[in-house]
Amino acid sequence: MKEPLVSIIVLNYNAGELLHNCISSIKKSNYKNFEIIVVDNISSDNSQNECKKKFPEIKLIQNNKNFGYCEGNNIGIRNANGEFIIILNPDTIVESTWIDELLEAYQKFGEGLYQPKILSLNENNVIQSTGNMIHVFGFGFARDKGKKDSKHLENIEKIGYASGTCLFTSKNVLDKVGLLDEFLFLYHDDLDLGWRAAQIGINSYYVPRSKIFHVESYSLKWSAKKFYWLERNRKYCLQIHYSKGTYKKMKYSLLLVDFFVWMFYLSKGFIGVKIKAELDIRKNKKLIEKRHNELESKKTVSDIELIKKFPDEIFVPTNVSQQSMNMKFNSILTKLSKKMKGKIN
Repeated sequence: MKEPLVSIIVLNYNAGELLHNCISSIKKSNYKNFEIIVVDNISSDNSQNECKKKFPEIKLIQNNKNFGYCEGNNIGIRNANGEFIIILNPDTIVESTWIDELLEAYQKFGEGLYQPKILSLNENNVIQSTGNMIHVFGFGFARDKGKKDSKHLENIEKIGYASGTCLFTSKNVLDKVGLLDEFLFLYHDDLDLGWRAAQIGINSYYVPRSKIFHVESYSLKWSAKKFYWLERNRKYCLQIHYSKGTYKKMKYSLLLVDFFVWMFYLSKGFIGVKIKAELDIRKNKKLIEKRHNELESKKTVSDIELIKKFPDEIFVPTNVSQQSMNMKFNSILTKLSKKMKGKIN
C-alpha cells in the first residue's frame, strides 16, 4: 500500500538559521513521502533564498508582502499536493518518528486536528504544550507549560485545540472546517480553527509519542503588538462563535472579565493597545456579523455542549504576570465561569 503524501508547510519571516535547522530535521524523518513548502512573508534576512540554495528540492513561495500567519499558511495549503497537511513553525526541530505517530493517530481516531508533544528547544525536558485548551471567556492556553516532561503521560487525548506551532490534519478536514481565518492575521488562529471544528463535531487530539522541540516566540515575544493581537482576536472569537442567545446570557460575566483585562493592560502600560483592539472590533462589526452568521449556519454541536468541556481556569506564564496576580485572576475566572455555566445550562 502506497504511503499518502504529506505536505509540510513552513511559514518563514526572518527566521534565519532556525529555518535551515528546521528543514534539516524534517529531512531526517523516518517517513519519506512528504513535500516541504516554504512560504516566505518577504523576509529581509535572505533566509528563504539561502534555504532554497541549501535544499533545492523544497517548494519556495515568495510573497510580495507580509501576509501574516493565517494568510501565509493558507497560501501554502492552497499550493499543497498532499492528502495530509502539517503546519509547522520555522523555529522547531522535529524527531524522526513525528510524522509516523501523527499518521497512526489519525488512522486510529479519524478526522480531526492533531498536535505532537511540544518541548522546549533550549530545555529538552521542559514542556511547552501537551495540547491547548479554550476557556469559556475566549482565552487560549497550553496545558502543562513549564512542567518537566513525564514519560508516563503517553496516551492520545482529546484537547480543546491543536497548537499552530505544529498542526496535523487532512485536506478533507480543512474542506469541512475551512482554512485559517485571515482576519486574525496571527494569534488565536489555531484556537479559532479548533473551535470551528468542534462546532461541527470534529475533535482535536494530543499525540504524545510524536515530539518536536520549539523556540518560543522568536519574532514578537511578549510585546505590545502581541498583546494587541491576542486581545483583539479573543474578542473576535467570542463574537463569531457564540450564538446571540449565549452571548446575551454571558454579557455581565464578560463585562466583569473585561474590567480585569483593562486593569491588567493598565498595569503593563499597554492601555493604548487595549483601546486599539476594542476600536478595531467595533470598526469591523459588519464583517464579524457576517462571519458569525456563516458559522451559526454550519453548527451541529450546541454552545452548551462545548462549554461543558471548557476548563474554568487558565494558565498565564509567569513572564507575563506574577504568580500572585495569576492566582487572583484565576480565582475570579473560575467563579465567573462556574456561575455562567450554571446560568447557560
